[in-house]
Amino acid sequence: MNRPTSRRMREITGIVLIAAGIVLAGYGLYIPAKAALAQVLLERAWAAATAYGAAPRPWPWADTRPVARIWVPRHQVSLIVLAGAHGRSLPFGPGHVDGTAYPGEHGHSVVAAHRDTHFAFLKDVRIGDRIEVQRPGAMETGYVVVEKVVLDVRKQDIVIDPGADLLTLVTCYPFTEWNPGGPLRYVVTAVAVHDSPSGGASPI
Repeated sequence: MNRPTSRRMREITGIVLIAAGIVLAGYGLYIPAKAALAQVLLERAWAAATAYGAAPRPWPWADTRPVARIWVPRHQVSLIVLAGAHGRSLPFGPGHVDGTAYPGEHGHSVVAAHRDTHFAFLKDVRIGDRIEVQRPGAMETGYVVVEKVVLDVRKQDIVIDPGADLLTLVTCYPFTEWNPGGPLRYVVTAVAVHDSPSGGASPI
């Protein structure tokens, strides 16, 4: 191979590598930008929910919508809960598990989210932590964490108690190891409370 041809090949290789780098960098920026835009649209949908009592779809092709907001004061965490705990909703926020009560309403509500994003804070939750839930129409319910357990879904199920006012938050476990589809779940359960005249919280 003569020297001009060799130089031309190096130039072409350099151009290809630069182009590949630009594509990868663009994709790396696209994902966070998409997530940020989704949160803006979710906040707009939630604002409509608190004003009118029902949330619209956050974007026209969405097959989910906000159903509640969870606020955990000690951890400064505020999350919009979406309808359905499936792969189309969980990338954008916690999902309400179908067949359980809606968060903040009478009954046992179950909400799931990813351990490395929206529910990463659960590893630091303590017994006694307060969780505030706001429903569409600005109605609010307070909960207090009463239990934290790790379940193996191959042997155990989350027991649903429709007669109790409970909020159960579920994510994969452990938090420090990446094992997609693993059998362990970290389960945090909180009981609804009302504030007594003295300022304390009592179970409902």
